[in-house]
Amino acid sequence: MIRRTPLLEKFEMEYLRRPVDYEENVRFFEAAIAHARVLGVWPPSNPLESLETDLRVAKALNANVTPR
Repeated sequence: MIRRTPLLEKFEMEYLRRPVDYEENVRFFEAAIAHARVLGVWPPSNPLESLETDLRVAKALNANVTPR
């Protein structure tokens, strides 16, 4: 578990104050897709292959969330 330290608090506050750079995020996403293609893992051969696992993980994660 990550402990809440003053250094972490400072980092989070500075990070949240930064404006969102849409173009930078798009460039990062496109670079990640290009890298996945170079590795041969994109596009997936069967997109529904891991659907059951994803649903099981989502169900487990959401079961532990208490509404605010």
